Amino acid sequence: MEDLKVEKKKTKLKISGAEAVVKCLLAEGVDLMFGYPGGAIMPVYDALYDYQDKLNHVLTRHEQGAIHSAQGYARSSGKVGVCIATSGPGATNLITGIADAQIDSTPLVCITGQVHSHLLGTDAFQETDVVGISMPVTKWNCQVTKAEDIPAALAKAFYIARSGRPGPVLVDITKDAQFGEFEFHYEKCNQVRSYVAKPKVDLASVKAAADLINQAKKPFVLFGQGVILAEAEEEFKAFIEKAGLPSAWTIMGLSALATNHPLNIGMLGMHGNYAPNVLTNECDVLIAVGMRFDDRVTGNLEKYAKQAKVVHLEIDPAEIDKNVKSTVAVLGDCKESLKELTKLVDKKTHLNWLNKFYELREIEKTKVIDAETNPTDGELTMGEVISRINEVTKGEAIVVTDVGQHQMIACRYAAFNQTKSMITSGGLGTMGFCLPAAIGAKFGAPNRQVIGVIGDGGFQMTIQELGTIFQTKIDVKLLILNNEFLGMVRQWQDLFFDKRYSSTEMVNPDFQTIAKGYGLATNKVDKRSLLDDAIKEMLNHKGSYLLEVMVGKENNVFPMVPTGASVSEIRLD
Repeated sequence: MEDLKVEKKKTKLKISGAEAVVKCLLAEGVDLMFGYPGGAIMPVYDALYDYQDKLNHVLTRHEQGAIHSAQGYARSSGKVGVCIATSGPGATNLITGIADAQIDSTPLVCITGQVHSHLLGTDAFQETDVVGISMPVTKWNCQVTKAEDIPAALAKAFYIARSGRPGPVLVDITKDAQFGEFEFHYEKCNQVRSYVAKPKVDLASVKAAADLINQAKKPFVLFGQGVILAEAEEEFKAFIEKAGLPSAWTIMGLSALATNHPLNIGMLGMHGNYAPNVLTNECDVLIAVGMRFDDRVTGNLEKYAKQAKVVHLEIDPAEIDKNVKSTVAVLGDCKESLKELTKLVDKKTHLNWLNKFYELREIEKTKVIDAETNPTDGELTMGEVISRINEVTKGEAIVVTDVGQHQMIACRYAAFNQTKSMITSGGLGTMGFCLPAAIGAKFGAPNRQVIGVIGDGGFQMTIQELGTIFQTKIDVKLLILNNEFLGMVRQWQDLFFDKRYSSTEMVNPDFQTIAKGYGLATNKVDKRSLLDDAIKEMLNHKGSYLLEVMVGKENNVFPMVPTGASVSEIRLD
């Protein structure tokens, strides 16, 4: 028997580090990745050649396109997004997307090639210290210089990326590690020493939180993407419905609660809705669930909810008391903490308090919303385009946005019935995000309609990814809201810099000609009478489609909380 074991061990085949990378991905359930080849990652691409039936590689047109596509995939599917690039410029081109994923808590595994280990530190061709560069914007990173270390590094990478508060990780693999051979063995990682992915929910804290909520006369819930990441949408809904809690969302939390839910009272923040901003400074208990009190939500912290006791449900201890001091902090996965909290809160309605939100909503509707979403004359508005989209999609589509005025308008007016339906660059505000992210979102949710809402500025930052659509034949609808300006910057110049429009007016190419060159069906609309039919044509078209809508050049997004102002000082015009 012993001799048989020895013989079996002798005949065990060795594989290269490059093939080990592929086998590790397959072991983690990866069947799709995005990337761009190059010299230092070529062994992995060579190994991929033999696994094309199991692992689909999407060739983007730029590494930034690869990582934004991986982000879109992760956000629509709930899985870990994977992207791959070569050393030097290939790796550094990932950095913006990594930073975006870090601040927006998107689970990614980024694999980069690196020069041979004996060349490290010699300024070799396409050598860059990507581990050092990416350290501030990754949840974890490492460099692998030996083939036999690849499985453990990738197992740890996937565990860290998806566990707890998700985020991006990067594994940099030298070329000699990719060529080296070893006896492959893979074990999934389920713990890392000193890393607590999910703090245990403290029931005493839950009880203290419930007591505050039960005593409240004017409770108010703020919810963010943490609800979506925890897959706690049903638990959250049960919680607010039992306690009768008015609830407002951050742009990252949008779609966790159906838009038409009676307790959904709108969007927080700089361009959010009037009622939730004003009444933040009137509530007596503020309950934050899976959100981090970003400055675009809070406005001037010195004037933010000073009258309220604060309950903060959060998985990341670093976010507790970082910006807003909590009265009661409930650490842990909100899927677990919300279940416990719901057991202890009293069944209430708070109708008088809720009606205050409805009353302020009517003021905003009269002064802002009606004119934006249903104008009768003048130039086309972004809001009416989104409103017409809602009528056709019935809130079932995934909307991916770029960054700027169109982003705020889409977040304000797009309607959703199911979760994981709004994909946007929230914390970093990355122009160029939408087009590749929409591609990734469609791969992640192939049975859902995906609509990319883009400004003319952001579109041109990653316009080359039309080539990815052309090659993959992915079905993505692209809606360019073209105001021939860098609209958000122009708005600030209008309001705060005496209309000195410095370097914000765009002289754009013919987007239809470009789209046709990439094989996309396309149309352009500049008249209200043509809008409805154009939208229906785009959404009913089989295959990708680009619709350009010319909107008012100098329209502004309101309401708006000016920089340095309190949220209750929000402007309606």
